[in-house]
Amino acid sequence: MRRYLRLILITVLWISTEVAVSQDRSVKTNVLSDATLSPSASVEMTVAPQWSVDLSGSLNAWTLSGGEKRWKHWAVQPEARYWFCRPFAGHFVGAHLLGGQYNIGGLDLGFKFPGTDFGKLKDYRYQGWFVGAGIAYGYSWILDRHWNLEAEIGLGWSYTRYDRFECRDCGKRLEEDKPHNYVGPTKAAINLVYVF
Repeated sequence: MRRYLRLILITVLWISTEVAVSQDRSVKTNVLSDATLSPSASVEMTVAPQWSVDLSGSLNAWTLSGGEKRWKHWAVQPEARYWFCRPFAGHFVGAHLLGGQYNIGGLDLGFKFPGTDFGKLKDYRYQGWFVGAGIAYGYSWILDRHWNLEAEIGLGWSYTRYDRFECRDCGKRLEEDKPHNYVGPTKAAINLVYVF
């Protein structure tokens, strides 16, 4: 009986040591999103030797510049990642989904992607929801035992339905439940990562 208890104790200690040493989970924040006043948070965990899953989200729930600019939104983005070496180190590719809601206007962005004119955000307010999918490439630099810096860029497609209003805070609705397809960047991140 003592032999079995020792064997069980040794096995439990070995397993707990392996779990403590292996780095298979992380939490992170996207400093690019944070810099645009959209706090972000992500959790990631390994699911196989070279695979991980990531769930990220961002939120902006306030009005900027005394009410004249709107950048309100919430978004979630689950992603499956394949790591070329091992999770949380080096090159990876990913496939992601995205979804959320927005209420934006009064922003002078002045750029276009094929089929989408972001310059219209200056004169009108748009309120709606979106869903989409994309692919991404990234790289994770190990800074020390628990800290990484990760960069990622993704391209994809997004489908949205929105209402368009005359001005940022007031005005009548000009378009209702209008569909739109967007193709272009769907992810841009510089993540500060804490690995467990």
